[in-house]
Amino acid sequence: MANRYVYGNTVRKVNRPESQPRPLHVQPERKRRHHMSLGYLLFLSVAVMLMVVTLSWYISLQSQITNSVKNIATLESQLNTLKQENDEAYNRANGNVDLEEVKRIAIQEYGMTYASEGQIVTYSDGGGNDYVRQVAPIPQSDGK
Repeated sequence: MANRYVYGNTVRKVNRPESQPRPLHVQPERKRRHHMSLGYLLFLSVAVMLMVVTLSWYISLQSQITNSVKNIATLESQLNTLKQENDEAYNRANGNVDLEEVKRIAIQEYGMTYASEGQIVTYSDGGGNDYVRQVAPIPQSDGK
């Protein structure tokens, strides 16, 4: 009605929407709901379950790595302690040995002497191995 042209000097009465009687039970317009299909719902469920499994696997893997690092640190600490104890025991053992006393006992009590030029026998292995193969018995000396 807004586009109507009226001839004359009087204006006709316009029906306004507010003046019209309203029905008592007005139902508002319902927006169209997006219903998910069964296939889409199953896809989302599988995707969520896969994500939960992957994340739990990742968290357990991280936990195993953390435990391994702690275990390695503990074992390294034990190794360092054992090395230190071994070095201390080796130094104590070497510190208790007096080489001059060993030399004196060997010469005086056991009659040992230094080897002369003719007594030194050098063995060589032609193959270049680090050990010598004995092919005959070593002769025993008459003296002790």
